[in-house]
Amino acid sequence: MILGQKLTQRKRSHRFPAFLDLQDKTVVLIGGGDRAASKAGRLVAGGAKLTVIAENLCQAFAPLANDESLKHEPRTSNSDDFNNVALVVVATEDSDQNTVIAKQAHAAGAWVNVANQPDMSSFLIPSLIDRSPLLVAISSGATSPVLARLLTSRIDAFLPHTYSDLGKLADTYREKIKQHVGDWRQRRRFWEKLLNGRVGELILQGRIDSAEQAMENAIQEHDQHSLSGEVYLVGAGPGDPDLLSFRALRLMQQCDIVLFDRLVSEPIMRLVNSDAERVYVGKRRNEHAVPQESINGLLVTYAKQGKRVLRLKGGDPFIFGRGGEEIETLAEQGVSFQVVPGITAAAGCASYAGIPLTHRDHAQACLFVTGHLKDGSVDLDWPALARPHQTVVIYMGLMGLPVICQKLIEHGLAEEHPIALIAEGTRQSQQVLTATLGTLPELVNSHIIKPPTLIIVGDVVTLREKLAWFETRS
Repeated sequence: MILGQKLTQRKRSHRFPAFLDLQDKTVVLIGGGDRAASKAGRLVAGGAKLTVIAENLCQAFAPLANDESLKHEPRTSNSDDFNNVALVVVATEDSDQNTVIAKQAHAAGAWVNVANQPDMSSFLIPSLIDRSPLLVAISSGATSPVLARLLTSRIDAFLPHTYSDLGKLADTYREKIKQHVGDWRQRRRFWEKLLNGRVGELILQGRIDSAEQAMENAIQEHDQHSLSGEVYLVGAGPGDPDLLSFRALRLMQQCDIVLFDRLVSEPIMRLVNSDAERVYVGKRRNEHAVPQESINGLLVTYAKQGKRVLRLKGGDPFIFGRGGEEIETLAEQGVSFQVVPGITAAAGCASYAGIPLTHRDHAQACLFVTGHLKDGSVDLDWPALARPHQTVVIYMGLMGLPVICQKLIEHGLAEEHPIALIAEGTRQSQQVLTATLGTLPELVNSHIIKPPTLIIVGDVVTLREKLAWFETRS
């Protein structure tokens, strides 16, 4: 069946989503049980003058006992109760009784909602996410209330509570901005810049006073091109997008341009704002697509053009990521920036490989080092790395693996000392090789290894046989 035929056969929705102003409007609620109590709370919060008709009220009504907006009439309902009211909500514990009451309310010309009986309802009460004055309502059209609640809980978890402050700030400045920016198209772009940019970020960080000052400054310079840019230095983690922080995801989705390196996985790049310009600045050993100094300069240039610049780095930007060098340049140039940490490869890859970095029986210390070659040799503090009862994590050590193993043996570790190499850690293509200092180089030569890689040295490697979980998931 072709798509057009499917569309013509699709049942049209009979529900029009809308938000009602119930301030000081009379609403009648029939029922005194738990279901009625939950609806009563929503209606009172919405500003309604609520009359609850029920012989008795359950304990769930207790928080509303002293609310002047609620009046309880301990009796059964009659048809006269539904004249000249804004809404009627029917929520007794008896579905047959609900049907009878709903018919009376409909006959009186009222708008009616009946709990769990959408066919008897002229309107539905959706699941709600409250960030007043921002409200997000979700409804499945009564086809799957559980699905609606599930989606509500997921969005609720992702939506910061500080969006309430953002909405209040927008309401406070609405008229003032309307006076300064007359054209509605320019005004809309102005608001988008403010809420998605510096002002919005300050509010989401809880810095309300700073956000108000930034708002005042923006109004005084109401030409939208004068708005200053900002750099987001964001750690993308080792590869699995589920390991991103909420804050990282939020900034990824609001940037104007992204500078990214080869360690950022494709699934993570798919989460970046689809309209953002993409600039690849990846680096491989002895092969820099863009020199570090040029990357620093690009960040400054784009930010001074008023853009929201996402600098997306694999792992954590402050652990062998040169993040410190980049923000040093930004600070010197007076460019605003913020840093979002990511899960570093050592933590992420070790966890997904089933190798604890510390363990009371095996390692009481953990060292992070980089295995970059220097002048043809690995320049590391070998005596410190060869100490017992510790774990050593070596970043970017694949090319120097034979030298690393040899030097550790020369400085006191046994050839049988455990070692692991993790390639493409936390990703579906993750590959883990476990061996000893004496055997791993030869083992690696017999496999096709794709970077990024991580090396873990220590007795904790022996725990992988028992603790590996990622590759064995059903």
